[in-house]
Amino acid sequence: MLRLGFPVIGVVDLPRAVAFWTAALDLVPTAEWESENWRTLNHRDGSGRALALMRSESPAEPRPRLHLDLFVDTPEEQAAEVDRLLGLGATKVAWDLYPPDPDFIVLADPDGNAFCVVDLSKAPSGDHTSGA
Repeated sequence: MLRLGFPVIGVVDLPRAVAFWTAALDLVPTAEWESENWRTLNHRDGSGRALALMRSESPAEPRPRLHLDLFVDTPEEQAAEVDRLLGLGATKVAWDLYPPDPDFIVLADPDGNAFCVVDLSKAPSGDHTSGA
């Protein structure tokens, strides 16, 4: 039976990406399928795989068709998490596709991969899925 695995993010600097995503999402690296070009990150509570990182030489897409949405419940939590992620090495993306009063903020990980921090109290803002 076919089933969905987990998202894989292409990165240039694998150790830097492991450090960012484990801190950002409270994940733990695992030795499962570990190589110089691959790391699997699991949920800290042992509930399974969450994310994989794969070494890539291609540049991050400025407007990726597929991206991660990270959820929070309030505007205050969104602001706090955006600040925390920026402190971990994320950057704000100059996003020209924001709708009026968006529920999301577009950031990029240290490798330039765009992702969104979505405030579920305002979701959906409409067309954010066609953006980052």
